Order: sequence, then structure tokens, then C-alpha cells
Amino acid sequence: MMKEAKIPDATIERISLYSRPLERILERGVAVVSSEQLARFCRVNPAQVRKDLSYFGEFGVRGIGYNVRDLLREIKKILVSDREWRLGIVGLGNLGKALVQHENFLNRGYEFVAAFDVDPAKIGFRLPGGLVIEPPSKIQPLTRSLAIEVGLIATPPEEAEGVANLLVHAGIKAILNFAPTQLRQRKCCLVENVDFTVTLDNLAYHVNQRVKEGS
Repeated sequence: MMKEAKIPDATIERISLYSRPLERILERGVAVVSSEQLARFCRVNPAQVRKDLSYFGEFGVRGIGYNVRDLLREIKKILVSDREWRLGIVGLGNLGKALVQHENFLNRGYEFVAAFDVDPAKIGFRLPGGLVIEPPSKIQPLTRSLAIEVGLIATPPEEAEGVANLLVHAGIKAILNFAPTQLRQRKCCLVENVDFTVTLDNLAYHVNQRVKEGS
């Protein structure tokens, strides 16, 4: 049997990016969009749009374009965002609270169903959305009883690895880490590290390069 080609991570990221303008133009009643239009909305090359989509099948009609509703439905199937994903978050400082209250999560099918923090002063506090902050000792039973699949970590860096271990032992399938440290990868669980300062360092470097070139 021929081994299935691995889809590049960059392609998956762009596929997600394509869904945003598709949602907006569908709301405006637009029925068909061309690869050129979709590329312009997403600041990519039209050939890149066609190549990315070709990994998953034939969606458009040459010379006409893509049916917006059908393409958006197929993209949601590809990304498995056509179903609800249940999230748990550990660490309810300023960042953690902001993440829980960010409406874009729920709009895209990601629902926070549990929140945890080690601070006794926060345990028992009811968040604006109705979640009650629980102690870390509840991570394992609540992860299983609420069928939580993805765990978010927004703790101080020195706590993140231990929290990740708790989530893994609870049976979590994926971890999105916002703590400013790189978590080690696990075989049984997908781990994605998000460090905003790394992105800022990248921006700072390129800003400085432009300044040097300009001078």
C-alpha cells in the first residue's frame, strides 16, 4: 500500500486562514469565490491556494471558482472544526482569564468546560462565563468526566511541566502551552508551545534590520 503523503504544517495553517474570509463573504451572500480572490484576502499567491486545497481533493471548477458554502464546509471537515472541542485550562492569571473569555474560541467550536488554579484565593471563584475555578487535584477526574480533549496551560514557567504531566496522566489528547517555556514533546499527546515573546523578538529583529538598511 502506498504511504499517504504528509501534509505540511504550513498548509494546515493556511487552510485555517482561508476559512476566515470565506465565513465573511458567505455572510454577505456571495456564492462563488475564485482562487485569486481568496488569495488576495489571505495575502498569499493564487497558485498556493490551489496547491493547498489540492492535497484534499478537487473543490473548484476551472474558470469559475469555488462554491463558498461547499468549500467552507469541506475546510471545516478537514480541520475537524465542524464539531465541538472541549477544553480545560490550568492557570487563571490575567492571561488565563483573557483566554477563557475570548469569544473567538466558542465561535469556532472550542468550549472551555473546566478551569484550574493552584492559588487557594482563586479556587471556588466563578468566572464571567460560569466556570468555577477548581484545584489541580480535580484535573484527572474532571478531564475524564467532562471528556476534555485539549488542555491549555497559562501558568508560570516553573509550573508548566508538572501541569503537563497531570494533563497527560488524565488522558488529555493535546496541550496548548502559553507558559513562557518550551514543554518537552510527548508520544501520547500533541504539544504546541505558544510564546508571544518569541514572535516579538522576531519582529524586533526585522524592525532593526529595516532601520539598518534605511540608514
